[in-house]
Amino acid sequence: MPVNTLSIIIPVLNESAALKANLPLLQHWRREGHEVIVVDGGSSDDSITTCTGLVDHLMTTTAGRARQMNSGARIARGEVLMFLHIDTLLPTMSPQFLLQPLTAGSGYTWGRFDVRLSGNHPAFRVIETMMNLRSRLTGIATGDQAMFVSRDIFEKVGGFADIPLMEDVRLSKDLCVQTGRPLCLRERVSSSSRRWEKHGIVRTVVLMWWLRLAYVMGVDPERLHRRYYQHKDAGDRSSG
Repeated sequence: MPVNTLSIIIPVLNESAALKANLPLLQHWRREGHEVIVVDGGSSDDSITTCTGLVDHLMTTTAGRARQMNSGARIARGEVLMFLHIDTLLPTMSPQFLLQPLTAGSGYTWGRFDVRLSGNHPAFRVIETMMNLRSRLTGIATGDQAMFVSRDIFEKVGGFADIPLMEDVRLSKDLCVQTGRPLCLRERVSSSSRRWEKHGIVRTVVLMWWLRLAYVMGVDPERLHRRYYQHKDAGDRSSG
């Protein structure tokens, strides 16, 4: 049986500029019968008013990306859920190109895109290549890769674990155990390189690898969350 409907779920916190720039790019998905859901974590800017007329559902929850995405999933009508960061841009494509491989009998119930970082520095080409290769080899996807999953399977594994960091890695592992490896689309989403540009490429790469290794070694995600946000300025603390 074909899969026909998609819900794009976007968690945000103080992301009015990105919403103004990027929500208009999702309107062709809405025109084809799919829905866009924005879940705000309590923004103090004009994120909420920016969404007027550009989304199908707008809801507010307590901040926390996993919590926000789970809340969006509960009201979603689509057969497939996509979890999209507001600073990640989808490739130009027909929605059916994404949905068709998830049709019953295909063997896939979830997946992700390859990623391209937005910056022009040559180091970003190396970083994105390694991100895509690592994901393809391990079956682990990250939020930057616009993860998508059958709603039935998402509900079966219990959604995102309510942890403050690494919720995407945890969900990937749960899905691999439950249903197998992801569909790895070679089409690329464009993801913002702002955190590397703001805090330094080498420093940020080292931090991200340390966080991932520490998580695998069993370090409490609450502790990793504190370490991650020590690295960021207060104004850069977005859920999207």
